[in-house]
Amino acid sequence: MAISVRIHRPAKTAMQSGRGNTRRWLLEFEPQAPRNIDPLMGWTSGRDTRQQVKLWFATKDEAIAYAKQQGYDYKVYEPKERRVRPKSYAANFAYDKVS
Repeated sequence: MAISVRIHRPAKTAMQSGRGNTRRWLLEFEPQAPRNIDPLMGWTSGRDTRQQVKLWFATKDEAIAYAKQQGYDYKVYEPKERRVRPKSYAANFAYDKVS
């Protein structure tokens, strides 16, 4: 059974104001076994320890080369590029501003 991984650049979380950890590429293992829910406490557990491993790479090509070298089936998810609209502080006080 081949091990499958996904390669992507993570998006900025809502708790961050900056774009830290969004420039590097992340290789994560796909879940091989389902998670189990403990009936008494309600905690979630699993037997697959690969889900805890996250490998960071500077470029997408490095991550793909590593996956090929290890013999993993990989899927690359391209990030959506952020569209920045230029704004100025003076635009907040414009007379013709639509509220």
